Amino acid sequence: MQSSQLSLLDHFADHCPHLFLRCLCVWPENFDCILDQISSHLIFHSSSANHQLLVAIQFATFLFHAGHYGNVALPEDVAQWAGVSVGSVINFTNWVMVTILDEHDTFVNIPPHTLEDMERACTFTESWTCLAWRNRVFAADGSSIPLFEKPHIFGESFYDRKSRYSLNYQVYTPMHAKWNTYHS
Repeated sequence: MQSSQLSLLDHFADHCPHLFLRCLCVWPENFDCILDQISSHLIFHSSSANHQLLVAIQFATFLFHAGHYGNVALPEDVAQWAGVSVGSVINFTNWVMVTILDEHDTFVNIPPHTLEDMERACTFTESWTCLAWRNRVFAADGSSIPLFEKPHIFGESFYDRKSRYSLNYQVYTPMHAKWNTYHS
């Protein structure tokens, strides 16, 4: 038995945006902006007699799935939340990821290396790491990825300040090699 929670999102967007954020991990305005960007992708258009669900439903299901972890992130539980099949949850996740990856250059904007903020970021990176990393760190904000459970090896070292087990990450890429690609 399934009962969709998707109908609550309209109410949350209009009257309780913090609840929308809790469900989908984005503000309603950001959801609409990204939805506008991805809706025209060919992956959401089918020539068969079986039409896909609205892109908004697919995107909301993907965000709920991607934004939760542990027992809530199981495809079965996401399917229950969205009122769709488990296969649909898996398809929506795959399709939305394809569209987001195809829109990479739209969603990711690397500022020019000549900006004062970029110089400060490079100086900061150099002071906390080494000279070789000065122009190579794309993101060093200490973002964390929550883990489902405590790792079996060195588990306590993954316990973070938010009282959960997580991994910190940063993206390493040679920034100076991409300037001409992104800002030509």
